[in-house]
Amino acid sequence: MQTSSRDGVVQLDASFAADPYAFYELLRTERPVTQAQVLAEPPFWLVTRYEDVRTGLADPRLVKDTARVVAALRELYGTVPDTGVDLHDHMLNSDPPKHTRLRKLVTKAFTARAIAGLRPRIEALAVELVEAFAARLAAGEPSVDLIDAVAFPLPMTVICEILGIPDDHRGEFREWTHGVLSPTSPQQYTAASAAMRDYLVGLVADKRARPGGDILSAVVAPDENGDRLSDVEATGMASLLLVAGHETTVNLIGNGVLTLLRNPGQWERLRAAPALLPDAVDELLRLDSPVNVATIRFTAEPLTIGGTTIPAGETVLLAIGSANRDPEVFERPDELDLERPRGAGLAFGHGIHYCLGAALARLEGEIAFRTLLDRLPTLALAVDPDDLSWQQSLLIRGLERLPVRVGR
Repeated sequence: MQTSSRDGVVQLDASFAADPYAFYELLRTERPVTQAQVLAEPPFWLVTRYEDVRTGLADPRLVKDTARVVAALRELYGTVPDTGVDLHDHMLNSDPPKHTRLRKLVTKAFTARAIAGLRPRIEALAVELVEAFAARLAAGEPSVDLIDAVAFPLPMTVICEILGIPDDHRGEFREWTHGVLSPTSPQQYTAASAAMRDYLVGLVADKRARPGGDILSAVVAPDENGDRLSDVEATGMASLLLVAGHETTVNLIGNGVLTLLRNPGQWERLRAAPALLPDAVDELLRLDSPVNVATIRFTAEPLTIGGTTIPAGETVLLAIGSANRDPEVFERPDELDLERPRGAGLAFGHGIHYCLGAALARLEGEIAFRTLLDRLPTLALAVDPDDLSWQQSLLIRGLERLPVRVGR
């Protein structure tokens, strides 16, 4: 990792994605609110202490703004095609009253009762995927990528079924999502955003013309008062539900399995006491959060955070991964504790932008871990943990691959 500074701006190099936590510890102690920069990208303010992050997540003076997000992307990548703007016009980039209106349209799909009703289908799908995964290992493959075999197809299939998305392009969604969230070049971002946008525009048009019983059909239809999403809003909503509905859960499963395999005593403990799984999911989310920093916010006015005054009009990133390891809040924050009390972690955010799909992600994670523990009890890493590759993204904390094998 790089801890040097240039003109008072902390420089983050590519190794930060592989292990940000020691650096976060340094920042929480010495520079809890600081300007930072990734390579030659525009600088931003990075907030790292738990109380400051939690407060910032709900502070109305830290605003969401679709137009400014797009402007920031244009500055970052040189250009963002007009067709790609549609992907960012959604409730995660909006504040009330627009946020309130958009969130209301989809809340009914993610009630506790609705999520509980998905359990049988998720369990059946997890068994199908893990059995196919196990069969490959039993047939003699020395290792199999758990991300590709289980962690990606489980949440992707679930969210596509909820939204009523046919399976003809599901294989491309992973490539598109990586291209939008963690591109390696401006060209990759442009191509991925244009391809995703074109597909979703066509999908929204089809749902309007031939609505079904799925959630996306309901979202794009007029409500009881005749209010209806514009075409741009509908495309943005489809993008958010699709990407957020699978990407974070992919990384919950991948990061969580890696953590457990690096702590084999805890893997065995979960096998012996599966009732610990709901608490374990929250602890795994805390220890290696799938979202490293919250999505972009901007200061609407000069704002003092942690004793540092940030001018108006600045970009602010709230480091969830750092907050979740703050020793002021969590005892032994870098250790896995399967019986740690639930509730304090910020993996799903806080305030009005708290993740709408948190219950679904927790359920998918619990079922995935339980199925792997039951059917592959001797699972082990097939590579040295230091050789694993992580997505080069400030926003997302996720593995590119997780090769595993059957242990003894």
